[in-house]
Amino acid sequence: MPTLSLDSFVNDLQASGRYTFQRKEALDTLGISEAGFRRALRRLVGHHRLAVLQRGFYIIVPLEYRSVGAPPPPWFLDAFMKMLHRPYYVGLLSAAALYGAAHQQPQEFQVVTDKPLRPIQVGRTRLRFLTKQEILHTPTQDKNTPSGIMKVSIPEATALDLVRYLHVVGTLDQVATVFTELQEQVRPEPLKEILPYTPLSVIQRVGYLFELLGNETLSVPLLSWVRSHACHTVPLSPGQAIQGEPIERRWHLIVNTTVEADE
Repeated sequence: MPTLSLDSFVNDLQASGRYTFQRKEALDTLGISEAGFRRALRRLVGHHRLAVLQRGFYIIVPLEYRSVGAPPPPWFLDAFMKMLHRPYYVGLLSAAALYGAAHQQPQEFQVVTDKPLRPIQVGRTRLRFLTKQEILHTPTQDKNTPSGIMKVSIPEATALDLVRYLHVVGTLDQVATVFTELQEQVRPEPLKEILPYTPLSVIQRVGYLFELLGNETLSVPLLSWVRSHACHTVPLSPGQAIQGEPIERRWHLIVNTTVEADE
């Protein structure tokens, strides 16, 4: 005979500060059949007490988040990625927002991992996964969450990723706008340590943007790196026309767009 209902199991987990669980854990604890578990699961999902992130992985939804379908990703991301046995970090605009450097809340929660993962919609939140083969060389720090911790790229790595994944972020104007606030937390030494694992074209563009913002503390070491490594001339804005535009020879960039940061 089961000693607990799924309702009680969920309530006990939440009371202990946990907001996720897996099917096997619930079945082992409750001692109910697979069919009985599915019936109880459908009922709690229908009442917005649980959300299904992926088959076999469930999110407990506190009362204050029932109307949006799920708590924010920091409540469950680390447990989910551990279940997948995948390295990860919160990056790009989502990381910048955590550092107070996003002028508006990102429309999706951006996560970097080592292999492709499809986007996931849970409640009103969309998780987008970016792929980076050299992810283990990206420095991160742990941020406290209501359920534990999650890994976030340090400000220096965040700055480089914003340009590396420009097709996800939007425009160089948007990146420059984020840089105006993020640069206060970017330090030269940690930035230089990541450069060997960063595409040279990204370093060229990031250095140019910091110089454009008048930040010599950050632009000078990047310019030194560009000068010491043979590099091709690349467009400042990838994907845009490059006919007849001026060349910034120090950065080996074809300046095919005008970058303006919002105040």
